[in-house]
Amino acid sequence: MVIEELHFRCEPDERDRFVEAEGLIWTRFLQTCDGFVRKELWLPEDDPGLVVVMIWWASMALWKAISADQCAEVDARMGDWVRPVVFARAHLLARATTT
Repeated sequence: MVIEELHFRCEPDERDRFVEAEGLIWTRFLQTCDGFVRKELWLPEDDPGLVVVMIWWASMALWKAISADQCAEVDARMGDWVRPVVFARAHLLARATTT
């Protein structure tokens, strides 16, 4: 399992609308992709202009099978709500513990 971490910046008073648009467009697309496991959006209390997106993938190969053209198409659907990624990294899952 691999987790994709993405950070986006937006105006604090637009954050809720960005989150809504991102969910309607990007999340719906990701749900159709092979290997997509789950997605969470985190809103840091100490930084109201930041949105952290964490996406769980079954494997790096399945994640990377999404083409740049597909990403560009989904970004185009975001319209005025598209924001550049200001930070990105991948995490390999070493262990998960649940209750």
